[in-house]
Amino acid sequence: MDTVEARLAAMEQQIRYLSDRQAIEDVVHSHARGHDRFDSDLMTACYHPDGIDEHGSWAVNAGPDYADWANKAHDGGSIMSMHNITTHTCEIDGDEAHAESYVIGAMLNKDGETCRFLNGRYLDRLEKRDGVWRIALRRCTVDVVLKGDSSIMKTEAFQRFGMIKGTRDSSDPSYNRPLTMDDPVDRW
Repeated sequence: MDTVEARLAAMEQQIRYLSDRQAIEDVVHSHARGHDRFDSDLMTACYHPDGIDEHGSWAVNAGPDYADWANKAHDGGSIMSMHNITTHTCEIDGDEAHAESYVIGAMLNKDGETCRFLNGRYLDRLEKRDGVWRIALRRCTVDVVLKGDSSIMKTEAFQRFGMIKGTRDSSDPSYNRPLTMDDPVDRW
């Protein structure tokens, strides 16, 4: 039979693992949110100062420089974007972790009538330094690209719904605290 000390040590180890795992996922999700809100501070906080991001051989950026590059790239080709993190795996070894996060990037093109879906994966090496998990290296894959028709968003039937339109800055309703029905919003 296990001793109380052994059971407590096992629980402590499990809690540490779960806490680290959640912190790593929070980094991945914060990075995606930073993309869509053009929140450079949020994206930059996801990298260690010496971190590296590779979005293809032509786009290798120091982690702290990545946000400016990404915002220019997204602004140049789209009016809105959504980075959806789906399947996520993570292997933690002490203060180092390797994560693979599937991402579906949806980009509403500048014409407002077509869109692109870029499906790929973020391959991350994360490190816990001074108790904080951040990306040390991110390499991106693109595995499937689709082009779609978004013209429905310009129809009267769609616009009658008065759906909230997100913004690429801190005026997005997701930043409002507390969130209320009186908050001003843009609508489609």
